[in-house]
Amino acid sequence: MTEPRWWQTGVIYQVYPRSFNDSNGDGIGDLAGVTARLDYLVDLGVDAVWLSPIFPSPMADFGYDVADYCGIDPRFGTLADFDALRDAAHARGLKLLLDFVPNHSSSEHPWFLESRSSRENPKRDWYIWRDPAPDGGPPNNWQSYFGGSAWEWDAGTGQYYLHQFLREQPELNWRNPDLRAAMLDAMRFWFDRGVDGFRIDVLWLTIKHPDVPDNPANPDWREGMQDIERLLPVHSADQPEMMEIIAAMREVAEAYPERVLIGEIYLPIPRLVAYYGEGGNGVHLPFNFHLLDARWDAAALAGLITDYEGALPANGWPNWVLGNHDKPRVASRVGPDQAAVAMLLLLTLRGTPTLYQGDELGMPNVAIPPDRVRDPQALREPDTAFNRDEVRTPMPWDASAHAGFSSVEPWLPLNPDWAERNVMAQRDAAGSMLSFTRALLQLRRAHPALSVGSWHAVSSDGAVLAYERRHGDTRVLVALNLSDAPQTLALPAWAAALAPVLTTPRHDLRVEGSPLPLAPNQGILLA
Repeated sequence: MTEPRWWQTGVIYQVYPRSFNDSNGDGIGDLAGVTARLDYLVDLGVDAVWLSPIFPSPMADFGYDVADYCGIDPRFGTLADFDALRDAAHARGLKLLLDFVPNHSSSEHPWFLESRSSRENPKRDWYIWRDPAPDGGPPNNWQSYFGGSAWEWDAGTGQYYLHQFLREQPELNWRNPDLRAAMLDAMRFWFDRGVDGFRIDVLWLTIKHPDVPDNPANPDWREGMQDIERLLPVHSADQPEMMEIIAAMREVAEAYPERVLIGEIYLPIPRLVAYYGEGGNGVHLPFNFHLLDARWDAAALAGLITDYEGALPANGWPNWVLGNHDKPRVASRVGPDQAAVAMLLLLTLRGTPTLYQGDELGMPNVAIPPDRVRDPQALREPDTAFNRDEVRTPMPWDASAHAGFSSVEPWLPLNPDWAERNVMAQRDAAGSMLSFTRALLQLRRAHPALSVGSWHAVSSDGAVLAYERRHGDTRVLVALNLSDAPQTLALPAWAAALAPVLTTPRHDLRVEGSPLPLAPNQGILLA
């Protein structure tokens, strides 16, 4: 058996830089702020840090509108600050991953300014331009993820350009070989600078049908749903040529040792796993977001895990996500009493877990006053869009002014309970979510059964989800009570000799015999 790669045994921690730590007193987190908190991440027990975009940007979509793929936005620092962060991370044994945004650039990117200047410009075809429909309107019915048409009229050149997000985010044309070469060179720039991998933004959208036909109507659309859900993205997403693009990206990555590519892909499992590529020439980890919307009961979760495990291609390594900068926090989705149970699930499933900053504190969504909403999606669709600001609020470090995040008022409000729910308050508290997460990560590192072992279902009856992790002769049992009522689990014979080694906060670890009693909202690990 080959030795597992670091990204198979490791745990990834997502940092949203604007909200992690402010080092210069402008209310916005920055690279030097991340560097100053690396020891916290080492103590927590994660292995890699993924930074949401830090490239120069007008910030129409907070960095996902890139104006220069090979620079650092001054709000976050300089290339020298990045190099210092890279060196400090590597000195501590941490890997450093960047967000790569290949689907669209900023409308202020020099490439787009050239493309927009005339139809004859050499970079015109670097973006997706089309003539108006016969009635003078948009070329087709495609919708933006942020509401309204996905096409913007350009009076200067008499054509529309495509943007599946904001009009300030024109879509790049990956069918153009020069554009493709330029984007792959941008990846090489960061690999040469020592980056350990990329999380690739909206990967499944990166190429579109060349004839841009209308998308069919979604028969399940109802009032109150987002505009984007009116149509089925048959022609605007997940095109066959996508495999050629990810193979080209993988070829770039393979020229550097021990690099990883992670794709943001919101697709059903059968399509998601196709992004591993033919013979493993796709992304190493197509992000598996299915827990983000899963029904929180034992049968549904067991079915999801089994379906996903069964769909993986040969040598396809699984991964799991329970939170990110775009989705409601897990503590708000499943309730604060289930947050630790969810963490136990995330960190004991087979595969690479990604942990979103603040989830280790049990942070919920934070209500944002109307006059402080910054999320462009929420501003454009206030009645339907989830306000992503609610999960992007500053990291609370301590009980000092502004929670130790900044010396001034942060760009978004703090969580209301920041004086109690912060890193310092939870760091040494035995019953805290942070202490539990740290202990769980230590167990995961110490037990190969948890980091690389196989997964086997034990029970999904009623409210209890139980499963085994196995590596060689070592067997571990995880039992999760997904309800607020007491439950029991009949232990399999092989588990009779196991001892409880970790339980969720505020629960008793002294457990004897079978059936195994589980208090309300309790998870327990036997080894």
